[in-house]
Amino acid sequence: MPAEAAASVFPQLEALLPHVQKPIQYVGGELNSTVKPWEDCDVRWALMYPDAYEVGLPNQGVMILYEVLNEREGVLAERTYSVWPDLEALMREHGVPQFTVDAHRPVKAFDVFGLSFSTELGYTNMLTALDLAGIPLESKDRGLDDPIVLAGGHAAFNPEPIADFIDAAIIGDGEQAVLDMTEIIRAWKAEGRPGGREEVLLRLAKTGSVYIPAFYDVEYLADGRIARVVPNRSGVPWRVSKHTVMDLDEWPYPKQPLVPLAETVHERMSVEIFRGCTRGCRFCQAGMITRPVRERSITGIGDMVEKGLKATGFEEVGLLSLSSADHSEIADIAKGLADRYEEDKVGLSLPSTRVDAFNVDLANELTRNGRRSGLTFAPEGGSERMRKVINKMVSEEDLIRTVSTAYGNGWRQVKLYFMCGLPTETDEDVLQIADMAMNVIAEGRKVSGQNDIRCTVSIGGFVPKPHTPFQWAPQLSAEETDARLTKLRDKIRGDKKYGRSIGFRYHDGKPGIVEGLLSRGDRRIGSVIRAVYEDGGRFDGWREYFSYDRWMRCADKTLPAFGLDVDWYTTRERTYEEVLPWDHLDSGLDKDWLWEDWQDALDETEVDDCRWTPCFDCGVCPQFDTWPQTGPTGKKLLPLTVKKDAAASTGGHTH
Repeated sequence: MPAEAAASVFPQLEALLPHVQKPIQYVGGELNSTVKPWEDCDVRWALMYPDAYEVGLPNQGVMILYEVLNEREGVLAERTYSVWPDLEALMREHGVPQFTVDAHRPVKAFDVFGLSFSTELGYTNMLTALDLAGIPLESKDRGLDDPIVLAGGHAAFNPEPIADFIDAAIIGDGEQAVLDMTEIIRAWKAEGRPGGREEVLLRLAKTGSVYIPAFYDVEYLADGRIARVVPNRSGVPWRVSKHTVMDLDEWPYPKQPLVPLAETVHERMSVEIFRGCTRGCRFCQAGMITRPVRERSITGIGDMVEKGLKATGFEEVGLLSLSSADHSEIADIAKGLADRYEEDKVGLSLPSTRVDAFNVDLANELTRNGRRSGLTFAPEGGSERMRKVINKMVSEEDLIRTVSTAYGNGWRQVKLYFMCGLPTETDEDVLQIADMAMNVIAEGRKVSGQNDIRCTVSIGGFVPKPHTPFQWAPQLSAEETDARLTKLRDKIRGDKKYGRSIGFRYHDGKPGIVEGLLSRGDRRIGSVIRAVYEDGGRFDGWREYFSYDRWMRCADKTLPAFGLDVDWYTTRERTYEEVLPWDHLDSGLDKDWLWEDWQDALDETEVDDCRWTPCFDCGVCPQFDTWPQTGPTGKKLLPLTVKKDAAASTGGHTH
């Protein structure tokens, strides 16, 4: 790509910025961002989190890949985010293409355009970005000079709905995968790009770990189900496997976290303390697809926190994972970090705590230097029976005991998170959420002797996800979800004694149906996504932009051509025999094991966490020759500087 094609568009962009909201988000130049000379690099990546800057910038996945790639000699990575509709209109009017925030280069000039999807609701934003970049929307229309459009992130474990729009997908951990891909592209470019676009995609496909949708044909049965998915080139594998980074201590990223210029959703530095989860909650795609558990060592965590705080100046550290209190050394980590940063008043936070992993010592360490905000717990199911179905092994006694300790130790606010529309759920199961909340308030008033206790109940709609035991489950319709939640709201509001102390937050059932359509969709859903985009659909993850009516209208327009409708993808239960759209993408989980777990759910049978019990043969470990990596290492985190009084009492000199 000639250098002039990669010239900065900032001069044209700058003239538009006074006319848009929050122009600062498009300016770049954040602390720890990187701009490398274009000519010195032979492989160039544009990385996108397909949402607004304020959501995209703090995203760990993109931040890690940005740094991993930029550390390499001859490789450059820049970031791009979705532009708001006000700037989109001006860019179209003035011919300004989708640009990176780092050097404001046109996205079309890069070799790879990599998008990280943590949710399916970013698909229309991807099409907006492609169109603004001047890249043909469908992979079949792209030429030699167009970037390879690559999808990653959790939603890429079923990339079939966007198969027409992407050239490639990587499933699993991206760190090593993007470097391997870079080397293949570099070699192909050095040879003079032989065989064109087809050849480089074929080289990627033959590795067995990059999925190229165009190299697979999908055959359908008369009733609309999939008959089979077949490679249409020789040397292309029947199944594509996921990437797993085993030693997290080898990948201490991000070392230099980005510090945003504009306000973002998380103003803190985050460290991933482990990856994977083996609790086996049946609704949780993240837990299933990231197996096995791999812990970062306590000293590895300490080093990352130290370097990250120095590099950013943040005053809060988030200890990230799917269930952070499950780290085998979490007590020592929290205490060690609280001791180390006591004088600097650096706060610690765990994004989510399991009811049964919570203890007050841990909570006190976490809030010792920061502010004591509310506590969040996720029982997920309102009744004991539902919690058995979803394998969330938390009893009401556990919850009451935990909140009792919290309220007794001075916390005033507890937030409880539940799901509505889970398999086999009845109205009664959901109404029990109100009873649980009332019991929580009653207990809080009792142990604290105060009446200003609050409990917020937050409810999300359940969406069945690929690669989970619930991938066969029917989804509850939007109407039934809304009716159930209305009954629950009336029960809470109608309670004279406790109702005022219970906050109730819920989403209506409509976004869940669209998410369900996209999460379990196949290639035929691409026509719906395109129709929604062409009808003006943008920022579907944002309540003020999301339009259920638009999605349904576009589905009604496109799906009948295939003899299908929205219900076929959402509220229909699947059978054991059915070929699922993502069966040729290997998350490591054995399909029969998932099916048995689905049957266990229907029988209300619980399954233990395999980290502490014998293996249940989910298939991940032997297949990838990986096993849970957990501590304890027996190491402690020592403060970084010797305290003066300690030195003085031993008669030593202090400097």
